[in-house]
Amino acid sequence: MTSHLYAATRTPFGKFGGALAGARPDDLAAAALTGLLAKAPGLAPERIGDVVWGNANGAGEDNRNVGRMAVLLAGLPTSVPATTINRLCGSSLDAAMAASRVIETGDADIVVAGGVESMTRAPWVLPKPSRAYPAGDTTAVSTTLGWRLVNERMPKEWTVSLGECNEQLQERFGISRERQDEFAARSHALADAAWTAGFYEDLVFPVDGADLARDESIRPGTTTEKLGGLRPAFRPDGSITAGNASPLNDGASALLLGSEAAASVIGLEPIARIAGRGVHALDPQQFGFAPVEAANAALTRAGISWSDVGAVEVNEAFAVQSLACVDAWKVDPEIVNAKGGAIAIGHPLGASGARLLGTLAKRLTESGERWGIAAICIGVGQALAVVLENEAAR
Repeated sequence: MTSHLYAATRTPFGKFGGALAGARPDDLAAAALTGLLAKAPGLAPERIGDVVWGNANGAGEDNRNVGRMAVLLAGLPTSVPATTINRLCGSSLDAAMAASRVIETGDADIVVAGGVESMTRAPWVLPKPSRAYPAGDTTAVSTTLGWRLVNERMPKEWTVSLGECNEQLQERFGISRERQDEFAARSHALADAAWTAGFYEDLVFPVDGADLARDESIRPGTTTEKLGGLRPAFRPDGSITAGNASPLNDGASALLLGSEAAASVIGLEPIARIAGRGVHALDPQQFGFAPVEAANAALTRAGISWSDVGAVEVNEAFAVQSLACVDAWKVDPEIVNAKGGAIAIGHPLGASGARLLGTLAKRLTESGERWGIAAICIGVGQALAVVLENEAAR
């Protein structure tokens, strides 16, 4: 049995402390789920066999299985089950992969996948003392991004900041500051152009009560020269800045997956087939380069090669790691993130993978290309990738 993508949607991605700061993550998840099902009005919600949801933090309002909370808050029947999985930045792509396997094994015909993150509302946490009223001080730790409450047995080189990891990647591959800034400026220009041309209009569903019509982090008019004036963020003499790395964001994404036979129940024709999946892991500090082999594995399982690929969506966690991956794949840079990437659009951790897959499917539909691949790097040394086949181009 094969698995297919029938529809995709997402909320606009808000800036840290921006227009979506007042929205709880479970409400953002419910909004994405509502928007997705609005695209399939003929689908009776009770026919959904499962909901698989991604979330990276889960320390605050997104605790206690935010996928199930989204199902309930969106008004779906209580008979619709849901689970939440965490593979950090790859959580919603992992959710899509898990959902596709459920369909391919025949356990369900229709599965919703997606993910959510509110990096604004991620709480501070306190370590719980082993006894009451300890004499020493206790520090509140932010759960927004990166390592927290680190196990002392972890080697120090594994637990450096995400930015330091990518400065090490820059040293390894010699990717210049200017090239990183050029890549970042391109991301903003392409994202702005895609929104202006209407590409994202039917992919993005508004959040009730939030005055946000499009992704909030996009900066039209961003140039390499302007980005060149920013100070390095992680090393005094480094190359990574706030301008050539993804920002902190809030948002949710959702995907409707089903078997080929489910088309009559869903009331839609499938857009793309899940043709290959890949996962890879390496040393934690090298996480930015992990998509290289994850994508290669997904292509092998799809039975194609890079020469067949017409569209690439790679999550732009940092310009340097994106460029390192593109260089290693030896693909035409023009087919990479042609509608902008996370540096401009934003990277709400648990929602980004599903955004990539939805954008990729629409790009294939628009261009008529047959094959595309979405890949994402993941903190602590992992990556995921999924190959899509355009149904109309088969």
